[in-house]
Formats: sequence, C-alpha cells, structure tokens
Amino acid sequence: MLPGDGVGPELMHAVKEVFKAASVPVVFDEHHLSEVQNTASEEKLDQVVDSMKESKVALIGKIHTPMEYKGELASYDMRLRRKLDLFANVVHVKSLPGYKTRHNNLDLVIIREQTEGEYSSLEHESAKGVIECLKIITRAKSQRIAKFAFDFATKKGRSKVTAVHKANIMKLGDGLFLQCCEEVAELYPKIKFETMIIDNCCMQLVQNPYQFDVLVMPNLYGNIIDNLAAGLVGGAGVVPGESYSAEYAVFEMGARHPFAQAVGRNIANPTAMLLSASNMLRHLNLEFHSNLIADAVKKVIKVGKVRTRDLGGYSTTSDFVKSVIDNLHPHYGAHGGHGGLRHVPGFHPSRDSRPGRVG
Repeated sequence: MLPGDGVGPELMHAVKEVFKAASVPVVFDEHHLSEVQNTASEEKLDQVVDSMKESKVALIGKIHTPMEYKGELASYDMRLRRKLDLFANVVHVKSLPGYKTRHNNLDLVIIREQTEGEYSSLEHESAKGVIECLKIITRAKSQRIAKFAFDFATKKGRSKVTAVHKANIMKLGDGLFLQCCEEVAELYPKIKFETMIIDNCCMQLVQNPYQFDVLVMPNLYGNIIDNLAAGLVGGAGVVPGESYSAEYAVFEMGARHPFAQAVGRNIANPTAMLLSASNMLRHLNLEFHSNLIADAVKKVIKVGKVRTRDLGGYSTTSDFVKSVIDNLHPHYGAHGGHGGLRHVPGFHPSRDSRPGRVG
C-alpha cells in the first residue's frame, strides 16, 4: 500500500476500515513515498519495488509531482511505473445508479499506454530559449498496448475498440501507433475496429459517449481522456483505475488527483478508492469480499442519503465509510456481521480466508 499525497492517506484509512469490517483476509505492507513531504528517495523507491516483487499487487494513492525542476525530469510516479513496466492503464468509466448526470448508463473503458509517448522525460534546451521535448513511440510498445486492448475486449465480451490518435499531424509517431493498432485489429475479426482523431474524440465523448466501448491511445491523450470521461459520471472521486505489467497489478484512482484542497477536512469521496480496492480483491480471487464491498458502496450511492460534497451532498468521508460498513451485512442487522468469517454461498473458507499480502 502506497497512500500517496493529498487525501490519499485519508482514503487508505477508509479502505482499511471497510476491509476490517468485512473481514477481508489481506495484510497490507505500507510504504510512504512522497516528493512533497520529502520522503521520496531512490532507496525508498527500491523498497517499494522489492515489496511489489514479493506481493505482485498494490493499492496506491496519487504520488503528487511538484512543478518545479530540481535536476531530475522523471517523477517518482513515472519511475515507479517504469521500474515495474506498468505499460497498460485501464479506467472503467461506468455510471453509478442513483447519481444522475447529463449522460446516464455509460459504460466504457479507456486503455492507455503509460511507459512512453510524451511522458518520456526526455527534454533539453537545444539553444537559448528553445526547449525540445521528445515524444517516443515504438512499434513494440504500440503493438503490446493494442494487443492488450483487444485481449481485454475479447475477455470482457466487448464488441468494439477505438484507436485514438493525431496521425494527421504527427504522421510518423502517431502514424506508427495507428499502424500497429490496425495490424493487431486484423487478428481479431470478431471485434469491430475504428479510429478517431483525439480532438474529435473529446467532442464526441461530451456529445455522444454511448458510441464508445473500449478506447486505446498513447500516454498523454489517455491522461486527458481519463479525466474528461471521469467528469461524465461524477468526477475523479468515483472512478477506479488499474495499471498492469506482465506480472504486476496496481490499483488506484482512475483520474489521479491529490485533492489538496480537501486535505484534513474529512470531505473527500472514498468511492473511487473503495471500488479500486474491490477490483484488487477480485484480481486476488477474493470474489466474495470484492462483491461485498462494491455492492455496499453502490448501495450507499443508489440510496442517495449519504453524499459527499463532490456529489452535491453534505456528508463527510467518515459518514460515507460508516454507511458503507452498515451496508456490508444488511442481513444481520445494521452492525450484525462485523468480525468473524461466515459461511455464505459462494464463499470458500479454504480459498478465501488465507491472508494474502499486498504491497
């Protein structure tokens, strides 16, 4: 567990409270890595990576990157993603029943390559007052993310993949990305393949987001589209995200915001982090606990009595967490099922009650 900056530690506290109430058999190995609080160092980063190598799974908050340049171009967030080769970022943008927005019943997935592209950290001053930033696009990584997107669509029973690009202007860089997507698409004849220019994609997402299913794109576009799409269903506080490499899985918020203005005020919305934690449990084959937590969170939102400020309510983070805990075991009275493991259909003590260790 990496709580990160901003409201990260508060959100992680919410996750721990809910896990405890739901008797989740997971032990967290907690690390603090922050550039803002000066707890980031190469040694700390290596400790996190070693922990990840052991547990293979992590739950992380936003590691905030300061604007000022201090001699190192790559942020710790980027360095962690590179060291673990977390090439695919997946954000599932899904409307929450009970919370009305301009577009309801949305269900789309944004898949973003996050180890190259514009975030290569290769910048230099070639002449006085002239900065060059290198955008790196490689065939190997473009093919890899395209295959990931089509495999994801196949596994999840989705029917269409849209490749988002700017190949009309960046003819070689985005051209190569697009070409790789087209080549991979031919190997998946059952999945419809479309391409769309990034600026048009932004407009289409706002006007008619229902046309999209799975979208795949390079790094910067994905960063922007993640946030735009999160805004369609309620904002950064409600959308979970995850990042994958060949052997690691990192669960986080879909739109990465530290919410600095909410720190210490007990007003942050823990929905996204709780749903991410639920997705993490599903990844660990703790299906029962995963569904238990996700269903409780969704029920609180559907009932609509307890709403944090970002969703137009007046409830605190603690109110929301308490309400989620009350909804974990509704069959046993308000606080009935806390503590102790129960035999519930679909729950296998032999499989589900061994403590797993999570970074």
